[in-house]
Amino acid sequence: MKRLFIAVSGILWCLGFLGSGVVQAADKYPVKPIVFIVPVEAGGDGDVLVRPIMQRVSQMLGQPIVIVNKPGAGSSTGYREIHGAKPDGYTLGWGSATIITNKLQGVSPLDYHDFTQLGAYATFFPIIISSTKSKVPFNTIQEVIAYAKANPGKLNMSTAGVGQSWWVAATAFIGGTGLNVNTIPQPGAGAMVVSQVAGGHAEVGVAALGSAKGMIEGGQVKFLATLGDARAPAPYDKFPTVRELGYDVSWESSNFVMGPPKLPKEIVTILVNAIEKAAKEPDYIKFVGERNARWEWIPPEQVVAAYDKRRDTVREIMRKAGILKEEK
Repeated sequence: MKRLFIAVSGILWCLGFLGSGVVQAADKYPVKPIVFIVPVEAGGDGDVLVRPIMQRVSQMLGQPIVIVNKPGAGSSTGYREIHGAKPDGYTLGWGSATIITNKLQGVSPLDYHDFTQLGAYATFFPIIISSTKSKVPFNTIQEVIAYAKANPGKLNMSTAGVGQSWWVAATAFIGGTGLNVNTIPQPGAGAMVVSQVAGGHAEVGVAALGSAKGMIEGGQVKFLATLGDARAPAPYDKFPTVRELGYDVSWESSNFVMGPPKLPKEIVTILVNAIEKAAKEPDYIKFVGERNARWEWIPPEQVVAAYDKRRDTVREIMRKAGILKEEK
């Protein structure tokens, strides 16, 4: 009987020790390097913006954060890997508006609801540009709208490829303003749109500020307006948003950090505190503006609601275009 008591006591002591060790391990998170998956190519805008944050988070947590680029299939390849990772805080990743368009087009069954959100920190927004070589020059977005309404079907607008983020922006602008224009989708995104407008092959186009900045400064194209929720950072803050003109039109792509589903609350708290602190550092805010994006911090609990609104916009656009593959 005495031996049984000692054996049971020993087992309980071990279990208590192991339980204590689990708690201590959770308290000490992280205890090993973290893998951070970026579902775009190295050097892309999303990649460039997230690296400084993760570098600072790494310093705060005292563990290396290894950036692994996993481009492919509109970022869905990387998204699948993040989603399928063990929910222990050692695999995290980056996301953008492609997580909306992928599901709606049937490219992936996943969207932002299927992950643990850890906060959004910067937003890319599309702008409307005009050509300085076209036969019908435009100096303001108001002139574009007035001309298109007076001349249905005569204005040419260059856009990104059908289904891509900036194509959504262009389509939202056309639908929201009630214009009848000829759209010219490009196989790529911003760079080809800017080249076509700069060459006078289209009077106007929709592209990212980063893609158009060089030719704006060189005088080949003109910045007319932004399709984002807010104006561009200085020195481009003098150009209005389309929404300011009375049209309920906006589209943009926020960059956010996420983890696999069911990430423990204790780990989420540690990560969010570090990510938010890194994102709010003055040097980083300045860096975002220099990369032609708009800085903002969207807390994790608000990311899903913000993206729900954007998803509703995209679903209706894709439905009308006949490319919607997901109705839920």
